[in-house]
Amino acid sequence: MKTGVIILHGFTGGSFEVRPFIQFLKDKTNWMIDVPVLPGHEPGGRLAEITAEAWLMEAELAYRRLSKRTDRIFVVGFSMGGLIALYLALRYPVERLVLLSAAAKYISPRLLVADAAILLTEPVIRHFPPNTFYHLYRYKLANTPIRSAYQFTRIVQQIEPYYDRITVPVCIVQGKQDGIVPYSSAHLLYHSLGSSLKQLIFSENGKHHICYSDDCAEWFDKVIAFMRSEDEQETCSS
Repeated sequence: MKTGVIILHGFTGGSFEVRPFIQFLKDKTNWMIDVPVLPGHEPGGRLAEITAEAWLMEAELAYRRLSKRTDRIFVVGFSMGGLIALYLALRYPVERLVLLSAAAKYISPRLLVADAAILLTEPVIRHFPPNTFYHLYRYKLANTPIRSAYQFTRIVQQIEPYYDRITVPVCIVQGKQDGIVPYSSAHLLYHSLGSSLKQLIFSENGKHHICYSDDCAEWFDKVIAFMRSEDEQETCSS
């Protein structure tokens, strides 16, 4: 069985936000991984001209592309990408859903700027290749159009009324030191989603950019075990 994984980055961000987890999956599996760049987030992208619908459509297109090459699809979403992942789970067959610092509650772009300072420190920068998105990210954080922030809130408003209709097995990962997404956001999702199989993982020292937390190796293992549990169920039923 061919497995595909769609990984969705966050608001004003890029694939580097989830790069450690992407590399972990590549090292541990032979799954096909697609990390679409949401419109307006590419180099030179005009973020102020992009609507929430364009971000949702790009995720849908990624799903359709990958579904032609695989037998099942897992979806991973970071921050705003977590909300878009929920949107995909509402509209398409998704085997497993992983939500990382999912922005179920309002995000202030100004707070995101402060938290992003973590990614600008030398110890973290050393892990980025020369063509990193981080310079672009810093620029966009400092110049986030008000209209774009509004488009983000529109996604939250579109998905929230349908949490109970999402029944896909879900794993929620949240940093307890996240100053962007409230700690209660993870509890809200855990109790609101209609999934019968739910797992909630907290990182004691994790901030918003959870894939760079000190304990990421620990929860990476837990998340991949959750994703692979589908294989165990198939083995038991065969």
